[in-house]
Amino acid sequence: MTTIKPVHVVGGGLAGSEAAWQLAEAGVPVVLHEMRPVRGTDAHQTDRLAELVCSNSFRADDWTGNAVGLLHAEMRRLGSLILAAGDAHQVPAGGALAVDRDGFAQAVTERLTAHPLVTLAREEIAGLPPADWDSVIVATGPLTSPALSAAILGLTGEGELSFFDAIAPIVHVESVDMDIAWRQSRYDKEGPGGDAAAYINCPMDRAQYEAFIDALLSSPKSEFKDWEHVPYFDGCLPIEVMAERGRETLRHGPMKPVGLTNAHNPTEKAHAVVQLRQDNALGTLWNMVGFQTKLKHGAQSEVFRMIPGLEKAVFARLGGLHRNTFLNSPRLLDATLRLKVDPRLRFAGQVTGVEGYVESAAVGLLAGRFAAAERLGRQLAPPPATTALGALIGHITGGHIEVGRGSFQPMNINYGLLPPLEGPRHGADGKRLPHKERGRAKKRLVGERALADLAAWDSAFPPLHGEGGRGAASDGWGSEGLAPHPSLDVTSPPRSRTATYPSP
Repeated sequence: MTTIKPVHVVGGGLAGSEAAWQLAEAGVPVVLHEMRPVRGTDAHQTDRLAELVCSNSFRADDWTGNAVGLLHAEMRRLGSLILAAGDAHQVPAGGALAVDRDGFAQAVTERLTAHPLVTLAREEIAGLPPADWDSVIVATGPLTSPALSAAILGLTGEGELSFFDAIAPIVHVESVDMDIAWRQSRYDKEGPGGDAAAYINCPMDRAQYEAFIDALLSSPKSEFKDWEHVPYFDGCLPIEVMAERGRETLRHGPMKPVGLTNAHNPTEKAHAVVQLRQDNALGTLWNMVGFQTKLKHGAQSEVFRMIPGLEKAVFARLGGLHRNTFLNSPRLLDATLRLKVDPRLRFAGQVTGVEGYVESAAVGLLAGRFAAAERLGRQLAPPPATTALGALIGHITGGHIEVGRGSFQPMNINYGLLPPLEGPRHGADGKRLPHKERGRAKKRLVGERALADLAAWDSAFPPLHGEGGRGAASDGWGSEGLAPHPSLDVTSPPRSRTATYPSP
């Protein structure tokens, strides 16, 4: 029996966990290095793998009309552990996939630690990996330790690229006044779990909104003098920073009132609405949607209790702020995520310059597959650019127009990264389609093309299962035991989620 040397994965977040799973499912031994609890971070609270430190949402789950939903579908097609765990621990969130963060992280931890080809090493890698580690995936995330960050950036000769990332507060639901607040999803949109009332809504009239904005702007904020020149990332912008950009910004952003009707007073239109989204499976904890903040903790309690319905709110967690770091990937990484100046090192996750939980896990999935193919003596090309996975990796490794310092910024998956496709102009009855309907039809066609091209790409490569792997009976990457997901049927959008895990 041929002995396969292990691949080392540094970092047990979403990207590292997914990379380790993909490697192990291919029959390649993995040593997964996670520094927690030996060394903590400013944002993590547990020692679990794949802990969610900001929102609990994986965002929209509809592959026919949303780019991140398409990414979900592609990852499910390739046997993603992160998506399987998310599906198994979903909580109501309208058309989004939101998860019980504790159950989700526990599930990922249990699956990886139970896998016979995964060794979990609780230790910090404080510097460049040892020279005898000939294949390493660095998935240390936006909270990369200073020592490792300095070593990697010293190797590349790059200056550090960083941005601020903020965390939203979480409220005990029993402390919400439901005589003022009400349950409803925007536009009564029914999610995959069948819940059309997945959010708690707290309304404000104009006077309440103006007073709230005044309080946001005047309340004390946390100061980080060492980071004062670091930019914010718009996807996780603190609400007080949004308010500084204009008094109406919030009511056209996270506090927009459109698509909502006050159940207590249906004829009165709210000037602004604060939404809460379920954060755990028990439904006891709800997070304040879009309310990332750097207000000092005392000010948070005072200001957020100005919100109607939250006057007596009890906070399970207040908001916070941490610094994120990412590489200038278009200049530093090749098409399979290897560091050009030291190809034994691959990078995955947010440190590569993608933004979002799902995008981070997606890059981890690809890094794991690339490393497995390399270890098994195979060649694996990136997915086609017509897929969400291919478009995402293409952007971070070569699709950005400029590679100069400061020009490359974190990016969510979006339709703008995929090649354009001409949508239908006329319906089945021959009549010209309205603009919105043409847009929806075009997105569905993009999704159908992506899933078909991904299936062709996946089937073009023989299963990368080495000796001792668990995929001998599978025609794909470790998909045995994973229930087929409705989003893989391009004839209809997903309506429900069920998942079973591969048994180690």
